[in-house]
This record gives sequence, C-alpha cells and structure tokens, in this order.
Amino acid sequence: MSVPQHATAPVASAAHVVLFAMSTLAERRDADTEAHLLRVQGYVRLLANALQQVPALAPILTADYVDHLVQGVLFYDIGTLAIPERILLKPGHFTPEERSTMQSHTVRGYKALLQAEKTCGPADAWLQMAKELALSHHEHWDGQGYPEQRAGDAIPLCARIVAVADVYDAMVSNKVYKKGMSHAQAVECIAAERGAQFDPVVVDAFLSCAADIEQVARRYADTDQDLQQKMETLAESIAEHSVM
Repeated sequence: MSVPQHATAPVASAAHVVLFAMSTLAERRDADTEAHLLRVQGYVRLLANALQQVPALAPILTADYVDHLVQGVLFYDIGTLAIPERILLKPGHFTPEERSTMQSHTVRGYKALLQAEKTCGPADAWLQMAKELALSHHEHWDGQGYPEQRAGDAIPLCARIVAVADVYDAMVSNKVYKKGMSHAQAVECIAAERGAQFDPVVVDAFLSCAADIEQVARRYADTDQDLQQKMETLAESIAEHSVM
C-alpha cells in the first residue's frame, strides 16, 4: 500500500506555525505575501552558508546561529504593524514626516519584542537575534542608514545579512504599482552598493551564490493570485481612508 504524501512530510511545531501566521499578517498589511518571507529565509540561508567559508566568520555562523537567523526573518519587519496603512501602502514619495514615521518601524518592532521578553521572561537565543534584526536591518555599512546610524561591524552580522536579502527581494518582486527588475539588474545594484549600503563581505557572498538566490526567487515567486491579493489589500486601504 502506498503511503500518502503528507504522511512523510516534516511536521512543524505549533509555535512555529503560529509565529509564521503572525508574520504573514504583518506582511499582508504591507500588501505582501507569505512568499516574501519564504524567499528572504531562502536567501538568508544561502548567504549564511556562503559566509561560513570566510575564516573570520565561520566560528560565529554555527548551525544554531544560522537556524536562529532564518527563524528571526519572521520578525525583522514586525514593527510595520504599528505603522498606519495610509503610510505603509503609499505608492508615491513620502513627506519628511511620513518617512520618519515609516522608519520608526525598526524601533517599534525592537521595543515590542523587548517588552514581550520582559513580560514573559527570558527566551531562547533566537529572540535576541530577532530584536537585532528588527532594529538594525536598515542600517548601512557606511553609517547612512537608520535608526541609529551604525556603521561597519557595529551593525550586527545578522542584520547585515538580512539587509542584502531584503533589498534584493524588494527589487525583483512585482508590486501593485511597479514591475520588479530582472535578477541581473538587481545583482548589479547590490554590487554597486558594496562598501556603501552593504557589508563588502556579505556582497561578495551574495555574488558567489547569486545563481542559487535567483532559483529561490523563482521557486517562491508571487503568483497572479498573490498579485490580485496585493491589489485588493491596497484597494481596501484606499477605500477605508477615503471615507474617514
């Protein structure tokens, strides 16, 4: 008798399922889908594996560290839950006030995780990494990022890795208001920011596994149904705010 396919599939823990569901809700407020999280997790694991070949980083990038990093991706943008949709979903340029509000998602996410830790008690090591990701994934290697204008190695390694993965995905993914660029164009843009926006070593790792990263992007690409969902989310937000 043949064994049903689902019988041999790995079973996720209830906690992981709940965390993924919560993170998906946060992404959908930003007119995104769960596929975005799967893509970024895939890129991050590839980058971390490539960086394990760097002697100075190999002792840091243990199997546990990489697993915590991949899991932490679920929370790096959780602060967007505190951002009004009229700003979060705005297709045009931000006003200075709107930009400041949008950038505050880093601090808001960090503070939410910190408060949860204080309320519920010490958590596993992955929560520390989740806090670092929430706070620092928009910091730039040259110190021109936000919210703290950290530079170089003062930015946690986990955040420097996710920064590259996040920007790559934003560039190649189709949005309601614009078509994503090609993989080749995105790679060129990432390479151009080596030593400026991005850690040079992480960019080198990205370039070394760019072909595999493209495969992840294709495997978890948004479908027509996903794009329709994004359009509906944006339309609902516009309709809601037009009657306020």
